[in-house]
Amino acid sequence: MSAPDSSSSPSGYFSQLALVGKFSLGRLVRRPQTAPDTATWPRQSRQLLLLGAIGLCTILVLMFAVDAYEIGLMPARGTPGLWPWRIVTDFGQDQYVLGVLATAVILTILIAPLWPEASRSRLLNFATHVQYFFFAVLTSVLAAQVLKYIIGRGRPFVGGEANAFNFVPFNGTPAYFSMPSAHAVTAFGLAFAVAAVWPRLRVPMYIYAVAIAVSRLVLLAHHPSDVVAGAVVGLACAMLVRYWFAARRLGFRIGKDGRIVPR
Repeated sequence: MSAPDSSSSPSGYFSQLALVGKFSLGRLVRRPQTAPDTATWPRQSRQLLLLGAIGLCTILVLMFAVDAYEIGLMPARGTPGLWPWRIVTDFGQDQYVLGVLATAVILTILIAPLWPEASRSRLLNFATHVQYFFFAVLTSVLAAQVLKYIIGRGRPFVGGEANAFNFVPFNGTPAYFSMPSAHAVTAFGLAFAVAAVWPRLRVPMYIYAVAIAVSRLVLLAHHPSDVVAGAVVGLACAMLVRYWFAARRLGFRIGKDGRIVPR
């Protein structure tokens, strides 16, 4: 992708940097390299429908049978002993996660022109995977913000009581941004994305996601059904972004049986 000595001067470096940036962006928006076939998209659709059905049923059960009872069991807001959970929950803050991922993408692009040409393809492949993580989380977070505004569910004890059915659609204020949980969206979107690229990290990543979800309950920021809704949104969006990348042969490939596997 670059001449061996092109980075030996500042002008050579910046010209190569421009090429790397253009190449990275161009791949993301190019036409699919692998057309959706009879196996891939139906498989993806079934998985999304199953996830949505299970998620919706779980959310309804929690709303009617668990939400109000569960938040009544949690310690009061501001309890001093909750400080470890406040630390844990910050690891699911979407601004922090997206900031770290964006920084990683930018750094790999900045380093690429200086990287030995023999192993540059490995670096760019890593950058592609990080781009997938970033867009999986970003898409999930944006979808969650739209849903929060439309649904308008009150956070625990907004209105003075443990009411699981406090809905004011299109309210647009943080007090009514309870469903879905943005932290759960971020954590489960990231967990799915990382596990899709590096399957051996599946268990620790989902432990991380569950820990973030539990922290939102303990801190009385959300109802149980909110974090389940967040998990569903995060997983679904990460799956869709993975399909987008796989169709363009970016970090993934589509097998003959329609499965999407990392490259």
